[in-house]
Amino acid sequence: MTGLLAAYQVAIGINGLGEIPIISYTIAFGVLLVAALLLIILGMEVLESPLVVIVSTIIPLSLSLGLVWQHLPSWRSAYLGFSILGFLSILLTRLQPIKGRLPTILLAIVHGVAGMVIFLLPSVLASLGVTRPGFALVGLGGALIGLGGLLLSFLKAGKPILPKETLLHILPSLLFLMTLAFVAGFRLA
Repeated sequence: MTGLLAAYQVAIGINGLGEIPIISYTIAFGVLLVAALLLIILGMEVLESPLVVIVSTIIPLSLSLGLVWQHLPSWRSAYLGFSILGFLSILLTRLQPIKGRLPTILLAIVHGVAGMVIFLLPSVLASLGVTRPGFALVGLGGALIGLGGLLLSFLKAGKPILPKETLLHILPSLLFLMTLAFVAGFRLA
């Protein structure tokens, strides 16, 4: 269901926006579609791959860039720069493993900023009446993806909040609810 919703959003759900938001949202939902397919084909073992960190960075950066470009014109260039540098920093620290805390700090900053944009911007815009109230669902989707990311981060750090089996059992539902919230929020914007 997650893959179908992401495919819908890529094929039909993104219309009438500027070029950069359409590209950004298409990339985010396209990567989400591929991630869902990989989970179906390869199972939860795919989460052990070091490439997951790189791929999982594309979703929040692309989605947040689309939101900033669409709703905060004065921040476009700065946020585009942050997105490019953030992705390159994650890419470089994962392809050429660096010992120490730098990779973790960079990951936390990039995901933290992108996550807060996804969570707060739609919620604030909807509460101020700039967008329709349903757009706040995009913020809910952001909260859900953040929760999933935190649970996986603690698991990978060896300090799981939930047992691994429990987390892997609820992760598909969490991904589905997140995608549903995103699709509904953009539809109701």
